[in-house]
Amino acid sequence: MEVRLQAQEDEITLLKSSLADALRKLRLHDHKAHSVPSLKAGTSERSTQTDPWTPEPVRTPLAASKSLCLEDALPEGVSLMEEALNKLHQETQEEENNEDEREKDRSWRSVVEEPIQPTSIRTLQQQQSKSSEESQGSAPQTPTSSSPAPPKEPSSSPHTGPLSPIMEGEKTLCVQTADQTDLILPCMSSLLLGQSIKMFIRGRPITMYIPSNIQNYDELKMDLPSEKLELDWVYGYRGRDCRGNLYMLPSGEAVYFLACVVVLYHVTKRTQRHYRKHTDCVRCLAIHPDKVLIASGQTAGVDKDGKPLQPFVHIWDSTTLVTLQQIGLGTFERGVGSVAFSNADAGAFLCVIDDSNEHMLSVWDWNKNTKVVEVKSTNEAVFAVEFNPADTNNIITCGKSHVYFWTLSAGTLTKKQGIFGKYKKPKFIMCFVFSLTGDVLTGDSEGNILTWGKSAADIKTLGKGAKETFQIMKQTRAHEGSVFTLCVLQGGALLSGGGKDRRIIRWSADLAPERECEIPEKYGAVRTIADVDGEELLVGTTRNAILRGTFSDGFVATGHVDEMWGLATHPFQNIFLTCGNDKQVCVWNAEEHSLSWCTTLEESGLCADFSPSGAVVSVGLSTGRWLVLDLQTREVVSDLIDGNEQLSVIRYSPDGSFVAVGSHDNFIYIYSVTEGGRRYTRFGKCTGHSSFITHLDWSKDGKYIMSNSGDYEILYWDVTGGCKLLRNRYESKDREWASYTCVLGFHVMGVWLEGSDGTDINALCRSHSERVVAVADDFCKVHLFQYPCPKPKAPSHRYEGHGSHVTNVRFTHCDSHLLSLGGKDACILQWRVKRSGAADNKDHPNFSLPPSTSTSSSDPRNQREKELG
Repeated sequence: MEVRLQAQEDEITLLKSSLADALRKLRLHDHKAHSVPSLKAGTSERSTQTDPWTPEPVRTPLAASKSLCLEDALPEGVSLMEEALNKLHQETQEEENNEDEREKDRSWRSVVEEPIQPTSIRTLQQQQSKSSEESQGSAPQTPTSSSPAPPKEPSSSPHTGPLSPIMEGEKTLCVQTADQTDLILPCMSSLLLGQSIKMFIRGRPITMYIPSNIQNYDELKMDLPSEKLELDWVYGYRGRDCRGNLYMLPSGEAVYFLACVVVLYHVTKRTQRHYRKHTDCVRCLAIHPDKVLIASGQTAGVDKDGKPLQPFVHIWDSTTLVTLQQIGLGTFERGVGSVAFSNADAGAFLCVIDDSNEHMLSVWDWNKNTKVVEVKSTNEAVFAVEFNPADTNNIITCGKSHVYFWTLSAGTLTKKQGIFGKYKKPKFIMCFVFSLTGDVLTGDSEGNILTWGKSAADIKTLGKGAKETFQIMKQTRAHEGSVFTLCVLQGGALLSGGGKDRRIIRWSADLAPERECEIPEKYGAVRTIADVDGEELLVGTTRNAILRGTFSDGFVATGHVDEMWGLATHPFQNIFLTCGNDKQVCVWNAEEHSLSWCTTLEESGLCADFSPSGAVVSVGLSTGRWLVLDLQTREVVSDLIDGNEQLSVIRYSPDGSFVAVGSHDNFIYIYSVTEGGRRYTRFGKCTGHSSFITHLDWSKDGKYIMSNSGDYEILYWDVTGGCKLLRNRYESKDREWASYTCVLGFHVMGVWLEGSDGTDINALCRSHSERVVAVADDFCKVHLFQYPCPKPKAPSHRYEGHGSHVTNVRFTHCDSHLLSLGGKDACILQWRVKRSGAADNKDHPNFSLPPSTSTSSSDPRNQREKELG
């Protein structure tokens, strides 16, 4: 049935095109016959063409008598072309009336975007050729069209995989003009009046119409934008799966890492610097004895083609951020799990343990970039490695079910396992430090601190000839649950951080408890501790927060602890909101780089948007609920629910009178908004998408919506007219949009990279100046393109920093900064937008697009700008 319906539709569309072409030629010939009486039979002249969109006439030897006969058959006062168009309009209306029934039988193809079977076109051309020969006798044959061959059916073309490269001509990009009747357009109006472009994602054709004031699409040039990005601030910390990654430097800076960035945060000045030479997620840190040099190791990761990247260790200067050495490229497997500098010899050596199955332990002369020795460590997880501060030839490692004491001698490494003897062997040795007296202190999963020292070997147990061994000298009960971290203070005191009990305890040098405190449950367990000045502490937690405080005053924290998707920027303040799978809603101050407030919801937040008044913000949840929060009181002023599936997008209309809520149930719910964003009434529902809603935008007049869905549809809706689907998408080609976050559309078609599939771009956002568009992709990158960007293979500035897929991007209200969210890295990057001198002119020289309308005087953002002068 589907094949038959397709064949019938192809035949109808083809006949429409052929009839329109024939009638156009008849009308043209009739016009010439009246204007040039002396024209000889069987010849014609080409008229001067002034309108670039008017089809160019084709020489054809049609008899004037045929035209007159057809003209006489029409009612008085009706031209031949008008009658033909009326008939075609009736046929189109009948076809649209049956469209819903056809959609039930066709699951993924869009009704208006079906290609024509090449065999049908060739058959009709042969019929036309034969009919022309019979009617004209010996008259010379003239081609009826100068257009290229029709595009192939997607099922028989290369467009069956990911996003096909968009090429001009007869390949995957089809520029369809009025005089190219072999390239059938989706509707008759576009066949006669304009152009469209077709791109393919996973074999599906997506038609996009060229705005009417772009005179020559082929001559448009894609340039790099004048604007560039510079990393300004990193919000967050990686504590969920890393340890030993928070240290204080003598410069007053705390050093830690997140995603691909090593952050140097000055605690008192509240400034950040960033080391950004890593190509994938940083996993470990080590500080050189001089407290200036830093070693940082990264994971392997993969490139955009899925090929593994090689891990390495960088040694760099924390003062200048200059890289001094790259260690181990091509040596380590999967990633670098632990690193440590030697101490007794002024830090001449570096110990590295990789993430391979055997956890290879290697020692490097890092100045010469040479490997001294390498040995298999253990098949179990390794959590930490350190050189004995008094002896470079002694190395200690700990992890699952072990603590090993290594000895380096004559170019070989030998290990001895710690003997637990009468003490219960814990499942994990989580951490260890060296006391000022040279003892080794370990924290384990049983909540104990064990003191290890050297002793004579037990010959009865280990055999004759056994050498001295490390054994437990003392056991101290410290925490309920695991001891996650230990930190030795300058005077010899010890700090310990607990897992299950979330306590921080200060111990004297002989392990007598002195003070303690407990961090709030929402921050997770204590992952690592750094001493700021003997009193103030920095505490990294397992829920990706860095706490700052003292035992007496308590601690404050910032940061998300799980994957984030929701991001919204305030309409006239440097404030932004984030939400994610950790059920937290956080409001940040982009100027002060601080967390203004945070609240915990019952469900995960996936999308958000501020009202134009800036007083309230809506947050869409994973269950179909959406909440409206007062920005000042933080109270929920409205609690609504639409469907029972997750919400993916919320967007207010420009004047704030409506809000649109896009759901995974394929519907867009429209609400009218009153009382300053505190009262919501269901206005209607947009029904027509065949997959879940992914993105949507309002027009500048607040009457229409453009939306994308999971099956790559682009649909337009008349909201004020009753939430009606606009079936003639051609009529929306010149409409101006208040925002542009839809990933599919003519103006952003060029952001799709060659070989991408439909999920490679997670989000995009046009700047308020309408000069650039930022793109968040699945390969940890943020891109900056020129806007508009309607041609394939457009150049972009590409920025690294995230260690996971980038889930969202948004510009601040004045385009001074761009915010980007990481997925699994739970990272927020704030980028400063830098404009060159040439960027002062808003209009792009290579485009002739509709001028953007000024912001309405009722727009609160405009009012705010006027107040600020």
